[in-house]
Amino acid sequence: MTAVHLEEAGAEGPLLLCLHGIGSSSAAFAPQLDALSAYARVVAWDAPGYAKSPDSEGELDLDGFADAAAGVIRSYGEPAHVLGVSWGGVIALRLAARHPDLVASLIVADSSAGSGTDPEKAAGMRARAEELAELGPRAFAERRGPRLVSDEAPAALVQRVVDTMAGAVRLPGYGHAAASMAAADLRPELSAVTAPTLVVCGDRDTVTGVEASQALAGGLHKCAYVIVKDAGHLANQEQPERFNAWVLSHLHIVTNQRSTHQRKG
Repeated sequence: MTAVHLEEAGAEGPLLLCLHGIGSSSAAFAPQLDALSAYARVVAWDAPGYAKSPDSEGELDLDGFADAAAGVIRSYGEPAHVLGVSWGGVIALRLAARHPDLVASLIVADSSAGSGTDPEKAAGMRARAEELAELGPRAFAERRGPRLVSDEAPAALVQRVVDTMAGAVRLPGYGHAAASMAAADLRPELSAVTAPTLVVCGDRDTVTGVEASQALAGGLHKCAYVIVKDAGHLANQEQPERFNAWVLSHLHIVTNQRSTHQRKG
């Protein structure tokens, strides 16, 4: 199993594994670790090569990141509900396709089918590692972080997003992540995802955007799609109460359906 740092909260309830975006870390899920831990065992990772997690021994592609997440789930001995934001959502979808027995359900937030769906987006994603090398983590975060929330976001949140990114990203891990996104086009495999999925998107997301989330929802069989009002790309941080309410509703519905199915079986 690839070694990763985990933040954990909650002692009872379903297991919820949280996978952060490409410029973030487990710190992005502070609102979920705080509020959802009364109802679930919430686990948030620092992806390999990010924040407090060690660098991977070799380059990880999307399968490698998905397999690392699978290793985390296996360490808990039961399937997990997987919440992925942006890049984390792409990992979550690949995880569900590769390891369906480990994924009880998905919450895919402000995500997409990957940057490989568009050559221009793929090229831009590949260029990010060079940008990080040139600027360094702090200047890189100050340039990119404010775009991840809406123009109505409070200054304290903007600063927290920037600080989280500055403390999370480094090479080579960020470069591996960017390359994995640049190569990803999940559209052909969405129909193979069997886990019930909630697709969530902030109505002011200008990074991946509402259309990308709608395309994901349209390609998945067992899917609900919801909009979080007054939120940018990081809806889970900008409108945590609204976001958490949707997550709790999803967990309640899925766990009740599983219990009913098991009783009938």
